[in-house]
Amino acid sequence: MRAVLISGGIAVVLALFGTPLFIRLLVRKQYGQFIRQDGPTAHYTKRGTPTMGGVVIIGASVVGWLGALLVTGTRPSVSSLLVMFLFVGLGLVGFLDDYIKISRQRSLGLTPTAKIVGQGLVGITFAVAALQFPNDLFRTPASTRISFIRDTNIDLAFAGATIGLILFVVWANFLITAWSNAVNLTDGLDGLATGTSLIVFGSYVVVAVWQFNQSCQILASAGPSCYETRDPLDLAVVAAAITGACFGFLWWNASPAKIFMGDTGSLALGGALAGLSILTRTEILAVIIGGLFVLEVASSVIQIGFFKLTGRRVFKMAPLHHHFELGGWGEVTIVIRFWIIAGLFVALGVGIFYAEWVAG
Repeated sequence: MRAVLISGGIAVVLALFGTPLFIRLLVRKQYGQFIRQDGPTAHYTKRGTPTMGGVVIIGASVVGWLGALLVTGTRPSVSSLLVMFLFVGLGLVGFLDDYIKISRQRSLGLTPTAKIVGQGLVGITFAVAALQFPNDLFRTPASTRISFIRDTNIDLAFAGATIGLILFVVWANFLITAWSNAVNLTDGLDGLATGTSLIVFGSYVVVAVWQFNQSCQILASAGPSCYETRDPLDLAVVAAAITGACFGFLWWNASPAKIFMGDTGSLALGGALAGLSILTRTEILAVIIGGLFVLEVASSVIQIGFFKLTGRRVFKMAPLHHHFELGGWGEVTIVIRFWIIAGLFVALGVGIFYAEWVAG
């Protein structure tokens, strides 16, 4: 359990004191944010604000995680390596996207095809590897079963191992793409995505620690309510590192933001959330825990779909936070209220998680 506290502590310190150093580097190189022309006019004042702050979030998280392993003298588990691979890999795709935007002074970075290919390569590698590397109890990091709070009876391998692998790769990549894009869409106001991620990943520290304390692998007389998660404590260490990094980064990302996380941070955080949901066997529960992210992406889907069908708009602008912004709400008001909503979703999700264990 010390590793959880150490990883979070190292990450928050590195992000808190490392971010201003990174801001100075970006300012010196004139790497500033390019603002979309069709967005709220109030955002024009943010043009030139340093971006790619996700580099700090990723760096602080990785160092915090490795530092905890070194201090406690433990080896990284396959599960933690997989989540970190997804975290860093998607962060690299986002970094390339951000760099192209900055270097060419435009609001579009990688082409949609290039971004999909990059996300696909990382996602497919993660999904295939997640079904390999069984431990002494023959448990792999992931399962071909669709999970809610734990694995359900819906098994993607119903027609054999090969079909199961293919379907799992498709399912895992759907989750990875959905979550990375959801966080990316939420990252539209100062501190909104960072604060929401902090709350969500903090809840996964609680979930993973609880799974470790009730693990089927360590309890001598494990009952029907134990959890099949292969490396829950190691996943808690990863979640704690990301939570700590978001804490430190939020100090500088809160309104008025001195730096933005960019696609580097949003794609990485979305990928890590997808990876944690898959490996903790909470794929559907994550939809509740990350409910604010879901609302944001749903508003965009509704807006686009309704406009194509009727030629009219449901919201003044999508995603949802821009609708309230154009409705006259102040940026700080929107962010704080959305954080409250995010906290309520997390409380509901963790409450359902605990209630299921009690009922079991």
